[in-house]
Amino acid sequence: MATAGGSEPDAAGEAAEPEVVEGPRRRARRERAERRAARERATAIEQARREAKRQARGRAGAAAKPAPHGVVRGLKLVLAAVVLTALAVALGLVLYFTPVMSARSIVITGTEAVTRDEVLDTAQVRLGTPLLQVNTDAVADRVAAIRRVASARVQRQYPSALRITIVERVPVVVKDFPDGPHLYDRDGVDFATAPPPPALPYLDVDNPGPTDPATKAALAVLTALRPEIVAQVGRIAVPSIASITLTLTDGRTVIWGTYERTEEKAEKLAALLTQPGRVYDVSSPDLPTVK
Repeated sequence: MATAGGSEPDAAGEAAEPEVVEGPRRRARRERAERRAARERATAIEQARREAKRQARGRAGAAAKPAPHGVVRGLKLVLAAVVLTALAVALGLVLYFTPVMSARSIVITGTEAVTRDEVLDTAQVRLGTPLLQVNTDAVADRVAAIRRVASARVQRQYPSALRITIVERVPVVVKDFPDGPHLYDRDGVDFATAPPPPALPYLDVDNPGPTDPATKAALAVLTALRPEIVAQVGRIAVPSIASITLTLTDGRTVIWGTYERTEEKAEKLAALLTQPGRVYDVSSPDLPTVK
């Protein structure tokens, strides 16, 4: 039963809410609000998409970041070194295996008693051999083995020459043997059997040689003397290293004693020889005497 002026209750006994009717203005406002919300959402989505692309490009750029300038320069230097090495190797092979720079002439200097032919025969260098194939040390060793040669030096002279420079041994003393006079240099090396130069002192020792103590003592004395004094020495006798005697060409005698204090004795002898006498004793350089 309906109550006058009131609503009919529903099945639960509660009154139903009246249906709201939307007017044109309200609908227009709602639609504008929805369109504005849609635009804002689309704008947010576009901004998020752009930000994602920017970050992706940043990561890719970091991964493909160009090498620092120093690294690039180092790589260029390495490449240049490799190229230069390859060129040097190629040039070396050309020079080593071809006659582009070969020994077309051999220059020999320092010879007096030694002949050029003797040096060439001993050097064993064939003309036309590439210079880089010439073992200069081996050639020098062969030439230095010549009896009269004290030392030898071999140099390549590009583009086409080989220079051999020798230093000959110089006789300091002479000793007679059954086969003739033997010449000895300042090291006691017997390097020649030949007539001695004028005024060369005679060596009076039993077993002359570079390792003989008596020979070494005699040579030490002669090399300590002034040249003008050596020129006056006719004989040096060393029966023992403690008893050295010099005989001058005019017959005067010098008692030297041991080979110790040789420099002092040489100085004292130079002064004593200005005094008249027959025997000059410098065995004690502190008390030299003349008789």
